[in-house]
Amino acid sequence: MNIAGIDYSLRGPAICIFAGEYVKNFSFAACQFYFLTDTKKYVKKWGNNISGETFKSWDSPEERYETIADWAIDKLIGCNQIALEGYSFGSKGNRLFQIAENTGILKYKIYHEGYPLEIIPPTTIKKFATGKGNANKEQMHTAFIKETGLNLKSEMSPDTKDITNPVSDIVDSFYICKYLYSNLSGLEL
Repeated sequence: MNIAGIDYSLRGPAICIFAGEYVKNFSFAACQFYFLTDTKKYVKKWGNNISGETFKSWDSPEERYETIADWAIDKLIGCNQIALEGYSFGSKGNRLFQIAENTGILKYKIYHEGYPLEIIPPTTIKKFATGKGNANKEQMHTAFIKETGLNLKSEMSPDTKDITNPVSDIVDSFYICKYLYSNLSGLEL
């Protein structure tokens, strides 16, 4: 069974796909990661399983939402189950509406393709990864390092002080996918 975890956004969507039909235990090495970015230095293949791609050009917000959703649907082909991180209600103003419209397009396309979809609150993912429902990006990355032995920040963005995109997006998508795997397999991971 192939499953996917999606950390979806306007600026740095990331998808983690676990090919469960080939591997029995969830691991970073058994996952493929895809993300979109506007930063040229991230547009490349990282190791064996992380691919950074550039956003397609767009002329309107609606076209932007559609191109991001089309990119995601293309990556999800062959998945049997998908988990999507729910809305973060810390967003305010017009940004909240843009996030909702963008995510709505993806949800519609996932529905149209007939993929089963589970929405998981951000606090659930954070608690699953770190034990704290209000964990920040640094705490999520620290949990990721502890679990996988990989320091994505050092590899992908050593010149930045904080954990930023795409590192935080990859980490989030990993834990969304792992949470889904845990639920489907009935395992406490």
